[in-house]
Amino acid sequence: MDVVHLNQKQLAARWCISEATLERWRSAGIGPKFLKLCGRVLYRQADIEAYEESCLATSTKTVAAQTSAG
Repeated sequence: MDVVHLNQKQLAARWCISEATLERWRSAGIGPKFLKLCGRVLYRQADIEAYEESCLATSTKTVAAQTSAG
């Protein structure tokens, strides 16, 4: 079984966000789990998909309730 990893640049491109946003998220303890190996930050594909799944919403009301609770 091969484990697929994305680096910060690849994940930023996937989500159309800046790399700085991912850096802020890591610092704040939000976003997907990540690995730091030999100074490199990597994200496992499985962790990215799990985080995306956790962000699914069925309405804007659901999203607003989650945002205000956090």
